[in-house]
Amino acid sequence: MTTKQRAKLRSMCNTMEPVLHIGKDGVTDNLVKQCWDALEARELIKVTVQRGAPYETTREACAALCERVHAEPVQTIGNRFCIYRQARENSQIRLEDL
Repeated sequence: MTTKQRAKLRSMCNTMEPVLHIGKDGVTDNLVKQCWDALEARELIKVTVQRGAPYETTREACAALCERVHAEPVQTIGNRFCIYRQARENSQIRLEDL
């Protein structure tokens, strides 16, 4: 992902509301399934890391989730982060077009 593509995705993230929340259990199988489904439907999602989460930083939580769902981190600010993965079918956000 180039810096221009990442910048465009970041601008798209600004107006989004978080769709997932990482809580005290961390990145569980259920959370991974929900994230996978959300990425297939939206391709770009925002996630919130709650205070009781077992991670030192938000970036650490982002890396753990991205690894499990094969997504790319877009932006991390405070306790929120955005991730992107192109949908397998009916892709609406194509990196080549950004």
